[in-house]
Amino acid sequence: MDNNDKDRNKTEHRDNDWDIGQMLIRLLVTAVVVGIAAYLTPGFSINSLWSLLLAAVVIAVLDHLVQRFTGISATPFGRGITGFIVAAIILYATKFIVPGFNITVWGAIIGALVIGIVDAIIPGKAM
Repeated sequence: MDNNDKDRNKTEHRDNDWDIGQMLIRLLVTAVVVGIAAYLTPGFSINSLWSLLLAAVVIAVLDHLVQRFTGISATPFGRGITGFIVAAIILYATKFIVPGFNITVWGAIIGALVIGIVDAIIPGKAM
């Protein structure tokens, strides 16, 4: 193995890791998109800014864990019906973790649809 192969392996490994800037941007985009989805979706409400920020953290962590262990990305439109269902499940599961984050089953389904639409408009990765 020559030096070029070693450098290429280091670069590929570094690309797969998250840095703090990417995580902060992802959390900010997730908070904005979830806030918009909560405003537009019946059966979906967030009581405070702290609940919104905590929900963004929980959604990002759940999405990362699902993607890490199953390889399924929870992007509602990027991965088809599977991503849509996973996004709705992550939204509904967040209800049980974050106080002040209230969502119904239909709200999670419609919310995943709204998140997919808003995520297509806003640059960045929300889920």
